[in-house]
Amino acid sequence: MDIADLGELWDRVTGTQSAPERWLVVAAAVVACAAVLPVGVWRWTRATITIAHEGGHGLVALLTGRTLQGIRLHSDTSGLTVSRGRPTGVGMALTAAAGYTAPSLLGLGGAFLLAAGRTTALLWGATALLLALLVMVRNAYGALTVVVTCAVFLLVSWLTGPDVQAAFAYVVVWFLLIGGVRPVLELQGKRGRGAAPDSDADQLARLTRVPALLWVLLFLLVAAASLFAGGSRLLAL
Repeated sequence: MDIADLGELWDRVTGTQSAPERWLVVAAAVVACAAVLPVGVWRWTRATITIAHEGGHGLVALLTGRTLQGIRLHSDTSGLTVSRGRPTGVGMALTAAAGYTAPSLLGLGGAFLLAAGRTTALLWGATALLLALLVMVRNAYGALTVVVTCAVFLLVSWLTGPDVQAAFAYVVVWFLLIGGVRPVLELQGKRGRGAAPDSDADQLARLTRVPALLWVLLFLLVAAASLFAGGSRLLAL
């Protein structure tokens, strides 16, 4: 690849694309709801939210100076991120709080990119994040899940036209915004049954002495605010 090709590729990634028609944005939201709300479908699509969840833990662990030892993604859509460092303190608390907020905040960032016409930048940025995550995955199922997800983004980026790319990007962002809410509600449901004693919220309660329920409410507030703000941007309200 010569310099001209690199320049053309850079222009393609950093350039802006025209906004799609309103019906496509609404249709993308409907598709995302169909991927989140039905229980049978959610059992499969939730794995994508888990990727964002564990990626959030891993990214914040690195940003706060912790040593990221590995990430595991399981077939039951659960995950585990292991980092080494002080067992208490701000870094550990931020790392624990990052998981349930990550999908919604990623969706919010994606909504702002799409509102600015940066569809290609969003797709390539997501691909780069997935490749970075793949390096830290430590089990075969997790690696397969990330590779397949990354491959989908690459194929859409390279082989499809602007309309298909826009439709795919809007579905992905809506899915993160809507799908970021449901795990928080599921978390509190499990906690109510005593089925999640070591959840992120309970770990945060032990670290900060702030009740776990308040952490769940904070997660829900972030998810709901991101959905409202991101949805408003996508719909140009």
